[in-house]
Amino acid sequence: MNSVTETAHLSIVLTDDERQPCEVWTRVMGYHRPVASFNIGKKGEHCERRFFREARARLDDRD
Repeated sequence: MNSVTETAHLSIVLTDDERQPCEVWTRVMGYHRPVASFNIGKKGEHCERRFFREARARLDDRD
């Protein structure tokens, strides 16, 4: 085995102190902004968004 394959099989466990928050960005009016900079109303709207799935839309169009 080479070192890349050996490394891929190792399991890395982090404590909560070693973790860092994931920054989520979204497209708003043609440009990207971090969700963390949204006001409380915009954050609520972002949580209520529904995501488009092309395969599902195609099936719905056939009915």
